[in-house]
Amino acid sequence: MSETNIGKIGVIGGTGALGSAIARRLAKAGRTVIVGSRTLESAASAAETLGFGITGLANEDAAATADIVIVTVPFAAQGDTLRQIAPHLTGKIVVDTTVPLVPPKVMRVQLPPEGSAAVRAQGILGDGVTVVSAFHNVAAHKLIKDEDVACDVLVFGDDKAARTKVISLVRDCALRGLHGGALVNSAAAEAMTSLLIFINKTYAVDGAGLQITGTLTEPAD
Repeated sequence: MSETNIGKIGVIGGTGALGSAIARRLAKAGRTVIVGSRTLESAASAAETLGFGITGLANEDAAATADIVIVTVPFAAQGDTLRQIAPHLTGKIVVDTTVPLVPPKVMRVQLPPEGSAAVRAQGILGDGVTVVSAFHNVAAHKLIKDEDVACDVLVFGDDKAARTKVISLVRDCALRGLHGGALVNSAAAEAMTSLLIFINKTYAVDGAGLQITGTLTEPAD
């Protein structure tokens, strides 16, 4: 059963492909969702298009209003976006979905000096914010549709309770969320995205995903 004590969810960069898909699925599952964008007008327009009672606000207002914040911006915009909304994030869980893709060589793994985009996010936001990372390997163009997506979502973070809440949100998106361990482990999923892009191109796949095999037993709380 999904966690109920999560409150409002702000999706920063929610007008982009991944942000829109996550926001729509969460709202459809009954969550209270706010999409954020650089401008109020863009956010409001996206919210109206997505429906399901989603609200649109400028990024800073979305971050301030939300109880949990999901950041869905490109790697090039990650630092500036996090610094902009940082004053509104103290004491909150921030779900970072950033994959460190550096065009034009997006099929090559190019992790940042910090080791991963997630660790970079934690460094920018500081100890007063709990960073969890997720949604790295799911194809946004599939997630936006009302169909099953054959992809597991690995969830990383140093706080197990925070990871569990994010896994609840993943399940609301009709995906299987799995604990991936400490935040530093996020490097594995972030790197995998470049590999999946390579596989998509090499084998003409429409959005390859990642699934963990075997019979899994849910961990104890």
